[in-house]
Amino acid sequence: MAVFCNPLNINYRYQFNRDPLTGDISVYREGADPSMILYEGRYYVFASMTLGVWVSDDLARWAYHRLPDDLPLYDYAPDARVIDGWVVICASSRDRVCDYYRTKDVLHGPYERVAGSFPFWDPNLFQDDDGRVYFYWGCSNETPIYGVEVDPKTLRPIGERKELIFGDPAVKGFERIPGSDPSVRKPYVEGAWMDKYEGNYYLQYAVPGTEFSIYADGVYESDSPLGPFRLARSNPYSLKSGGFMPGAGHGSTMWDAGGKLWHMSTMRISAQHMFERRIGLWRAGFDRDGVLFCNQRYGDWPMRSETKDPWAKPEWFLLSYRKAVSASSHTPGHAPALVADEDVRTWWQAAGTDEKEWLCLDLGEACAVHAVQINFADDVIDLPVPGPIRNNERYIDDAPLFTRWLLEGSADGETFVTLADKREADTDLSHDLVVMEEGKRLRYLRLSHMSVPYGQRPCVSGLRVFGLGNGQPPKKSVFRVERKGALDLEVTMHADGALGYNVLWGESPEKLYHSAICFEEKLTVGALVRGREYFVRVDAFNENGITEGS
Repeated sequence: MAVFCNPLNINYRYQFNRDPLTGDISVYREGADPSMILYEGRYYVFASMTLGVWVSDDLARWAYHRLPDDLPLYDYAPDARVIDGWVVICASSRDRVCDYYRTKDVLHGPYERVAGSFPFWDPNLFQDDDGRVYFYWGCSNETPIYGVEVDPKTLRPIGERKELIFGDPAVKGFERIPGSDPSVRKPYVEGAWMDKYEGNYYLQYAVPGTEFSIYADGVYESDSPLGPFRLARSNPYSLKSGGFMPGAGHGSTMWDAGGKLWHMSTMRISAQHMFERRIGLWRAGFDRDGVLFCNQRYGDWPMRSETKDPWAKPEWFLLSYRKAVSASSHTPGHAPALVADEDVRTWWQAAGTDEKEWLCLDLGEACAVHAVQINFADDVIDLPVPGPIRNNERYIDDAPLFTRWLLEGSADGETFVTLADKREADTDLSHDLVVMEEGKRLRYLRLSHMSVPYGQRPCVSGLRVFGLGNGQPPKKSVFRVERKGALDLEVTMHADGALGYNVLWGESPEKLYHSAICFEEKLTVGALVRGREYFVRVDAFNENGITEGS
């Protein structure tokens, strides 16, 4: 049973970040910019500001391992690739020469240092089929993604660097910063990642900025690792728009042990700080025409890592949206109903820290519940920094922290049974997932005995319940689409019995590779490419199923 639900159920570390202008300290969790690799039969994920690496055998259950302090753990956007049988990692610095580190034992080391030769940001190594190695980097709203060949042993550049990808938000709608004039405020072009498939090179990059809900990965193609590159027909490659937690930019693409393709990237909260981020994983692939795609149609619903079909539909549906919620108490502005609004940036907050505080969700009727995702949030945290500030910027807390709770369920509101008991847990999982493969007939879900790091008042941004309702799927959606200029389209839609909609678009009816979930009957999509035509379909969903549109 390898079921996961985005954001991934892993421990996201707290950091204490000092504002360089004011000196104020922001406290928040962060995990971002993931490099995911398959090495000797196991999966490893290196990510920003985590002090370690996550390892898995099935892509659903992850274990954390602390890495040695002599690695660049306080540098952003760590890159990990397998080069000549070694795992080679590096990370970002604009102020000093960046070194590389290699090992054949990720968890135990030793790590051998390979001296670098220049500073870089958002690095990515790539080894071609012929053994030659290339290096890509860049993170700026002024300069492009660069590439250069490097020596496979010394990793020093061979020849001159080449300019490969520039931002152009007047042509690529998905590169625009929301609410701004693209001629004035330029997007960040960053987070390069290279893959090769059937002789073609696919250079992926992130735009327009990590703090935006439309953070996405675009892709360019070439028949040479250093270009020239052309914008791929299907863009952006990775876009997770709408839903509980949006954002799907700056990541990595990997073939698993069974030959399936996956894409892992950065999801956005950005409530306590612009870098308050999480990590998501999605099925990907190449179609028969060599088009790279990523399936994010229901991208923060439960899915199975062993499923072979990259377009497999969800088995369980969202049961908790806008359902009635009660609680023992709450603070002003943080009412209980906010745990059921499918928005990670709003949360319920208990008035006290006593473990008697509780939260109870009423589904309205007993349903077959198969999964519950418990999402703890962070309100403002005001604490002394528990360790030395590094690089005059931040301290990442390495102390053991625990998130504990009890989850119970009931069909009648009187007799409750334990679904998961983590009152003595030694883990700190802020997006924990409880899976009940066979399903349980439940109407009420009660969360209590909550204890969270730093003695905070418990905050829950989402008590998300998935399963099977008792009724029928919605009627087929009736919708209208209007192109708004070169880069936008506006969709209005309606379907009797619908809870929400999934708007799909793409270059042909068979290639609807882009999607956006919405719970309203009007949506503006701003991710088009100038001069290209699109086909659009609107699917409707509710607690009982999904009805595809035309």
